[in-house]
Amino acid sequence: MVKNTGQVQQYYVENSHPAIIDPDEFDAVQVEIERRKNRKSPGRCGDLFAGKLICGECGGWFGRKVWGSYKADKSYRREVYRCNDKYKRKDGKCSTQSLTEEEVKERFLLAFNKLMNNRDELIADCKLAQAKLCSIVDLETKIAEQRRELEVVAELSRKAIHENARTAIDQREFTQRNNGYLKRHRKATERIEELEKEKRKRLAKSQMLAKFISDLKKCPQVLSEFDEGLWLTVIDKVIVATDGTMLFSFRSGTEVSA
Repeated sequence: MVKNTGQVQQYYVENSHPAIIDPDEFDAVQVEIERRKNRKSPGRCGDLFAGKLICGECGGWFGRKVWGSYKADKSYRREVYRCNDKYKRKDGKCSTQSLTEEEVKERFLLAFNKLMNNRDELIADCKLAQAKLCSIVDLETKIAEQRRELEVVAELSRKAIHENARTAIDQREFTQRNNGYLKRHRKATERIEELEKEKRKRLAKSQMLAKFISDLKKCPQVLSEFDEGLWLTVIDKVIVATDGTMLFSFRSGTEVSA
């Protein structure tokens, strides 16, 4: 037995059974996993700010640190977020300030409320980006072309095998021809994988923008309390400068300092 890599027609059946995980949610999670992998960001469970805060001086990730935990008097205990690479630099320590959880939340409220001042304009920009940058029409056309290439190669390979089985053919010539078919098949398969990956990326981006727009519409004009779900949904990353200024990068691509 050999793995069918296109020698015989294959079929992909959609909606044959109820999905265990919502397809849109699955695609969004895969993109988020890929995003974190590319960034090599930490991902501590239960930590809202893990993989979000970045040092503006050295580019290191911020992590939660505990001050005064060794003291008998727990009133001295304090949790802060500090650059993980603060003391790892060869040219001296990083001078970026430490931040408390309350400071991060307060700055987020300031940045988000600034963003909401132009909510209608922002929503319009997001819809435009969703329509232009997240379209998959061109990708589906290219994928269809590559799938036709696979069908052509599979048919040529089948005919060659059939001819070789019935007539006397120079085996070196047959091997060379068959290897050419395999090369074409492999090239088309790899191209389909690339296109499918880009398609998933665009669909997830479209879903993310749709979620971003939905959240903006639901939110009050002025946000008075920190919302964990909103933070996780709308914030891509936050760059912390040495003077304490925080640059919030929203998932829509908009940047707001606070």
